[in-house]
Amino acid sequence: MNEDMQNWERLRTDIAYRTKMEKRAVILAAVRDFFRSKHFLEVETPTLVSVPGMEPHLDPFQTSLMSIDGARRDAHLITSPEYAMKKLLAGGLERIFEIARAYRNGEPWDGGHNPEFTMIEWYRANADYTVIMSDLEQMVVSVAKTVAGSEKIQYQGKEIDLSTPWPRMTVAEAFDRYTGIDLARGIDDPEWFRHAIAAKDVLLQDADSFDDVFFKLFLRDIEPNLGTDRPVILYEYPRSMAALARIKSSDSRYAERFEAYCGGMELCNAFSELNDAAEQRRRLEEERTLRRTLGKDDYGVDEAFLKAVGMMPESAGIALGIDRLVMLLTDAATISDVLFFPARDIF
Repeated sequence: MNEDMQNWERLRTDIAYRTKMEKRAVILAAVRDFFRSKHFLEVETPTLVSVPGMEPHLDPFQTSLMSIDGARRDAHLITSPEYAMKKLLAGGLERIFEIARAYRNGEPWDGGHNPEFTMIEWYRANADYTVIMSDLEQMVVSVAKTVAGSEKIQYQGKEIDLSTPWPRMTVAEAFDRYTGIDLARGIDDPEWFRHAIAAKDVLLQDADSFDDVFFKLFLRDIEPNLGTDRPVILYEYPRSMAALARIKSSDSRYAERFEAYCGGMELCNAFSELNDAAEQRRRLEEERTLRRTLGKDDYGVDEAFLKAVGMMPESAGIALGIDRLVMLLTDAATISDVLFFPARDIF
């Protein structure tokens, strides 16, 4: 196949690609069917907002909103629908999902990334992250059976068994298994942790934070081992990585957060949701400070979101990459193989 051929041209000549794209439509329908069968309400929230998320390592697309009189207001494309969906939880909706377009600037174009992508987020009131773990594995198996007719799939030359329950492993257990480092001691003694990581031939900088040190080893020695023949749920991240998650009540060193890995890919990120508005404000202010330190834009705080956080019931939620799920279930090596118009064809 001509390497310069764009994806819409591939549809005419590449049967395997066309089949993947036809399966993509089946997967999206199967995802919706699953959540409707569980009595979730599908919602639609804005992709154009005045205040985007504050995650320090995400860069929103910036634009402007022009009114009929020519006045302009700053606007941004969402990096996820999370803020808006939590406002709906605060409004009394108890089971919701959205298949949304999301946008992230400054990331790779290909592999598992595209600047514009599709994700699903779903939330449950009166639940914690263990309930979301069950939703996740049930949904993936249900969709796999619809698309592939089996709980076992082939992905990039390997058979993956999706049958439930999926193996679960704490982040501390993963550090112990794959690096021999005691993460609990590292959280209590960051200087010891830095020396332990450096001893693994990891190049560290003086300015590296605990999280920087953590991920330099995690991405090299742990992540590549996750989900090779079975999906794995990795849970209880250090509290410094809590983001919008609740802190674990029985051990405040960790957050009630999990990610799932399969076929060498991170599929999702999930929390028992924080519903303490004061703590959420404190974390957002920390993120604002870090964004400024990194030389990134400070978007201010979404006060309506903070009000909603304080009104939310105990809840849990998750964000999952639909494109990566399609990659997994169609044996696609890159995200461009499951998109009609990847960014590389447009810009």
